[in-house]
Order: sequence, then C-alpha cells, then structure tokens
Amino acid sequence: MLQQESLVEYGFNRVIITITAIMCALLEIIDTTIVNVALNEMRGNLGATLADVSWVIAAYAIANVIVVPLTSWLSQQFGRRNYFAVSIVIFTVSSFLCGNATSIWELVFFRFIQGLGGGALLVTSQTIITEVYPPEKRGMAQALYGMGVIVGPTLGPPLGGYIVDNFSWPYIFYINIPIGVIATLLTLSYVKSPNYGGKKSFSEVDWWGILFLIMAVGSLQLVLEKGQEHDWFEDTSIIIFAVMAASGIYMFVWRELTAENPAVDLRVLKDKNLAIGTVLSFILGFGLYGSTFVIPLFTQNSLGWTALQSGNMLVPSSIATAMMMPIVGRAIQGGFSQKYLIAAGFSVFFGYSLWAYTIITPFTGEGDFFWILMLRGVGLGFLFVPTTTLALSSLKGKEIGQGAAFTGMVRQLGGSFGIALISTYISRQNVQHRADLITHVSPYDPAVAQRMSGLESNFMSHGASAGEAVQMATRAMEITVMKQAALLTYMDVFLGIGLFFLLCVPFVLILKPAKGKVDMSQAAH
Repeated sequence: MLQQESLVEYGFNRVIITITAIMCALLEIIDTTIVNVALNEMRGNLGATLADVSWVIAAYAIANVIVVPLTSWLSQQFGRRNYFAVSIVIFTVSSFLCGNATSIWELVFFRFIQGLGGGALLVTSQTIITEVYPPEKRGMAQALYGMGVIVGPTLGPPLGGYIVDNFSWPYIFYINIPIGVIATLLTLSYVKSPNYGGKKSFSEVDWWGILFLIMAVGSLQLVLEKGQEHDWFEDTSIIIFAVMAASGIYMFVWRELTAENPAVDLRVLKDKNLAIGTVLSFILGFGLYGSTFVIPLFTQNSLGWTALQSGNMLVPSSIATAMMMPIVGRAIQGGFSQKYLIAAGFSVFFGYSLWAYTIITPFTGEGDFFWILMLRGVGLGFLFVPTTTLALSSLKGKEIGQGAAFTGMVRQLGGSFGIALISTYISRQNVQHRADLITHVSPYDPAVAQRMSGLESNFMSHGASAGEAVQMATRAMEITVMKQAALLTYMDVFLGIGLFFLLCVPFVLILKPAKGKVDMSQAAH
C-alpha cells in the first residue's frame, strides 16, 4: 500500500490510468440509460408486461444508490485496486448474464448485480483519475472525469437505438464485455492503492450501519422509481417502503454518529464546503437527469419521434459540455471563484429552460432544439466541475473518498427526485389542462361546430355512416385536446425547471465557502 503523495503518475502511466478510469465511468453511466430504448424489445422477447420490464431500470438504480456511499469503506477494507478490479469483473460478468437472461425476473436480478458492480466504478474512477495528477493539474483532471459523467447519459439512447435496430437487445450488454476485460487488466497493471487505514476485522465491521443504509436508500429509491406507477400513497406497498425509508434514514444517521468504526462517516459533513457541495450536487442531479428525462419524453410522445432520433438530438449538447469542461477547469486552476461559475451555470440553465418554453409547438422540429440544447450543454459545463471541486476542496486523506461517495449518492438521488417529480407533475397536470381546455370545446361554439362538421364530412366521404362519423369526429377532437394539454404541460415543466434554477442563483451568491485558496490536491475526487 502507498502513501498519497506517491500516487501521482507521469507520462504513459498517467495516460493509461486516465483512459481506464474514464472508460469505467462511461461504462457505468451509459448502462443507466442504454436499456431505455430496448424495453419494448425485452418485453416482447421475454413475455413481460410494461410494469415488469420497468424493473430492469429500477433494479440497477437501486443497487447503484446502495453501493455508492459504501465505496470509500470497501476501498479501505479490500484495497482500492482490488475493489475496483473486482467491481469491473462483477459488472462485466453480470453484463454477460443479462444478455443471456431467459426470463424478465432473471434479467432484473442480474441487472441488480450489475448495479452493485457499476456503482463502485463511478466514485472510485473519480478518486483514481484525480490522485494520479499533481496538485496544479487536478482541476483539469476533474474536467476530464466530468466529460465522461455528463456525456455518458446522452450517449446511451442513441447507442442503444443503433444496437437494437441493427442487432438485438442482448448486445447492449455484450458490448460491455471486451471493454470490461481490458479495463480489469489495465487496473491490475497500473492502478495503485493508497494507505488510509488498515482492514477491519469481521467483528469491527459496522454491519448495522450497512443494514440501515440498504434499508434507507434502497427503500427511498424504490419509492421514487415506482411511486408514480402505483399512484404514490394510494398504494399500500409505497406507504410501507416510504415508512421503511424514513425509519432507515433515522436509524442510519443515529448509528453512524455513534458507531466507533462507521461504514459511512457522516462526521465528514461538518466540513462546510462539503455540506454546501452536497446540496449543490442534489440540484445538479435534478437538472442533469430531469432535463435528460423530459426532452426525449416530449419529442417522442408529443412530436412522434423515434427513440434514436431523440437520443441523437442530445449528442451536440454533450459535445458543448465536453468543450466547456477544460475551459472551466483552467478557470478554477487560475483562482476563479467556484460560486460565480456555479451561479453562471444556473443562470444559463434558466435561459435554456425559458427558451424551450417559448418554442414548444406541435410543429417544433429538430432544428429548433439544436441551439437550445447547446445552451444546456454550456450550462452543465459551468455547473459540474466547480460544484465537485468546491465540495471536496478542503477534505484530506480518506475523507476525500467519503466526500466523493456522498456527492455521488446525492447527485443520483437528486436525479431520481427530479424524474419522479416531473413524471408525477406531467401525469396530473395533463388532466388539469384537459379539464380546462374541454370547457372551451362547446357544440354551441360556431368554430367548434364548423370543425366537427368538417370532420364528420371527411369521415363520411371515406365510407363511415352518419353515426360512426359523429363518434370518430368526437374522438378526433378529444385527441386534439389531449395533444394541446400535453404541450401546455411540457411548457409548464420547462418553465418550472427554469424558475427553480433561477431561484438557486441568489442562494449560491450569498454562500461563504471555507476561506483559503482551493487546494487542487484534494479538490477533484
């Protein structure tokens, strides 16, 4: 085991470790979204319902959010290189098993195991890629890592769409295998393990803390994933899991603050910068995953685009983010205050949301979205690097891994809250807008009567009887109303997201981070 100062690498070794870490982070993140476009094929091939196949996504997310906060402790327990390599092996083997699944619940089980392996890749990659850079270059290291984290979610849908269209759904898992094998060999050959404390004996392990953590975040993630589908607290199972989540959080906090050797050291949150960064990471997760969720939803449901079209539309946005990352990294290295960069990011995100609100119509085309999504990419570029460097800037030694685990978990939970909130709002606001619009569709209104008469004549000219024509015209008017209601709802969602980020700007500007220049040797884990 090695002390931290000896972890810095130069030349070829650093390039190889950087590529390995980014490759593993991309593997994990792409797999969170790549299956979205293959759900229909999985459902048909495995004879599952839509509710059943949605567990393919939920199982992975639940496993992720359970293992992420434990990564720091597991790295200490088994050695970072060993834990990282074993996580890649688990992820790779379970990918093969997912592709070979013969039933939906077999696939769900292997996706859960894949999530347990994948959760470690994200946080541990972040720590590894930063520790191999000298202090003066670690802002740029964080930018390199951030490119993978931001670009990953948008690469999943187009990549998955291409594979499903040209091959079959198991290949979205099989493509992980060669990359996983290469990453494992490179990890064992080049990655080193720091010495941040010895391995705990079986009796010293905080088993109760681990159990309460699984109960807390596992139940919470399940409620967020499945709440809308089961009409939230109208369903007994959601109530049970919500109570379990609340009880688990209480017992987990109590246990970790009183245990001699906690699995997750909550005391690290006493660091002011980490506390601020944790809140900002939640907001970042809300914006990143929430907007990535709502854009394809709108284009597919309201505009009739394919999943591949929707996914391809997000790629230029990712390129814009990737271009911004090194610029922001250099600005931070030059001493530019993170809070002003974050405030600029929130302001740009507000501009993006307001612009999207103004252009939504039934005839919005791909060209209309291009510059809006480029603006979104710029906003994310301003947000990710300064948020993460601020959060971990004043931590040292093993605290860095613990802080990275917190921000990773909170960012993912922020995304889950965002998606749950947006999907619930869309479902309920659609009903409200329909009710409002239907009051204006009166048979006594000359314009409505003329439209109905035109529709009836059209259907009768195509062979429908008078009675059938009336029914078909009524259905056509209902479809028109529902489409208009959906458009109004998506406008509300974009405006709501924008106002949320605008409200965050003064909050960020009044923050007073811990004094002293950010130490890049500890910032970007």
